[in-house]
Amino acid sequence: MEKNNFFAEIKGNFGFGCMRLPMVNGEVDQAQMKEMVDYFISNGFNYFDTAHGYLGGKSELALKECLVKRYPRDSYILTNKLSTHFFTKEEEIMPLFYAQLEACGVEYFDYYLMHAQDGAIFEKYKKCHAYETGLKLKESGKIKHFGISFHDKADVLDRILTEYPEIEIIQIQFNYVDYNDISVESKKVYEACEKHNKPVIVMEPVKGGSLVNLPSEATKIFGDLQHGFEKKLSNASYALRFAASFPNMCMVLSGMSNMEQMEDNVSVMKEFTPLSEKELEAVWKVCDIFHSMNMIPCTGCHYCVLDNDCPKKIQIPELFACYNEKTTFQDWNQDYYYNNILTRDHGKASDCIKCGKCENICPQHLEIRKLLEGVAATFGA
Repeated sequence: MEKNNFFAEIKGNFGFGCMRLPMVNGEVDQAQMKEMVDYFISNGFNYFDTAHGYLGGKSELALKECLVKRYPRDSYILTNKLSTHFFTKEEEIMPLFYAQLEACGVEYFDYYLMHAQDGAIFEKYKKCHAYETGLKLKESGKIKHFGISFHDKADVLDRILTEYPEIEIIQIQFNYVDYNDISVESKKVYEACEKHNKPVIVMEPVKGGSLVNLPSEATKIFGDLQHGFEKKLSNASYALRFAASFPNMCMVLSGMSNMEQMEDNVSVMKEFTPLSEKELEAVWKVCDIFHSMNMIPCTGCHYCVLDNDCPKKIQIPELFACYNEKTTFQDWNQDYYYNNILTRDHGKASDCIKCGKCENICPQHLEIRKLLEGVAATFGA
């Protein structure tokens, strides 16, 4: 994988995404996270990614305890983001930024991204002069590099990069299922980055875990590739290597929830080799299987329910995951989880009042209200 020398401070091609950290009783399992951080750094990687809303603010605080307090500041790269949920006007941006510094326990961020940009959010950021504020923070040394994370069509990204050529790096959703998807447009978005000569960071390479727990037919395709080989590759390894095989990819992020995932991902990326033609052919076969299924393409980012913004307290990502498990894998245990756990203290899919708040923030641009109707029909409530 090629990497712009401008970003040479990033060690390796792999980053630790801190949105899906190990949890115990609703809190970050700091003992396990420390073990994961140590393993990650000891294997030559140093890039950590967070945002103010990740895990309800617990991600930043866990990074302070598990990384910042335990390692010299120049030994790691820390990225944070300006998220639309936390400001409504220009005057609120700087106090939010300094609250993020305090939460993480650092005096500067190596990278600061305008978070989850799409056409509508970009207009809000322009109105609030958010990009200009970010660039001033760079001038003052409070951030080293200025960039964006992006969730929209390629023409929107082209417009943003044309208006703000100062953007140094772009984080995009990129995986083999979304590569030719007409709603996500991963391929076209990547090509827009190339057009503007911007290095790319990959998020959602395993699509929120969907490319790990594959249907048996898809798992068999990857398994058949490995006959006669001593080392068995995980389903995740093919997704990571697909994303990392493109020349303008600076790094691939993975949100890991336990040491097993950490060890598997590190083993793949530390000894990274691009996909062979035979492996790529298998990936496209798996992709065809995936597209033939009636799965809801939710990545579990939880932006739709951040700070309990849903007036009916519906756990939208969890209900979608429950639906996918039942309809794709015929897992009838999901009826129990739906009725006795997921909706015990929260709203059912049928409780949706169709206010549309969730759809306004969804990075995948899902028709959530319509999809909840399908969930309600499947589970009878």
